[in-house]
Amino acid sequence: MFTHVDHLGFAVSDLDQSVAFYSSAFNIDEWERIELPERHTAVAVARMGDVLLELIVPTSEEASFAKYLRERGPGMHHIAYRVDDIAASLDELRARGVPLIDQEARPGIHNTLVAFVHPKAGSQGVLVELVQHQD
Repeated sequence: MFTHVDHLGFAVSDLDQSVAFYSSAFNIDEWERIELPERHTAVAVARMGDVLLELIVPTSEEASFAKYLRERGPGMHHIAYRVDDIAASLDELRARGVPLIDQEARPGIHNTLVAFVHPKAGSQGVLVELVQHQD
């Protein structure tokens, strides 16, 4: 089902400060900033080899992870795995009884489809994102 790790998502409270830290501490210079007003979110992404580093900040309390950030503070938010066929992957997970947040895929950044598996699935406590690249 999973082909490899697509990206790591980190919830941050200050995007500029977080980009500055990763840039100076880990010598990451090339960042792309993406505003997602419909999701009340702003994102900064940088490529590290084959894996994308994603820093996400809510732009309002309506963001889906604003409560998470408020209660847990900044840190690792999710791990995203690439899949070849997201609809088939969701069907397979559903058939296995894995609880899903998204019953169907939705548009993601960079021409992708995404869907989330509930973090309580298997008592793992980790939010898992499935990502299908469409190009």
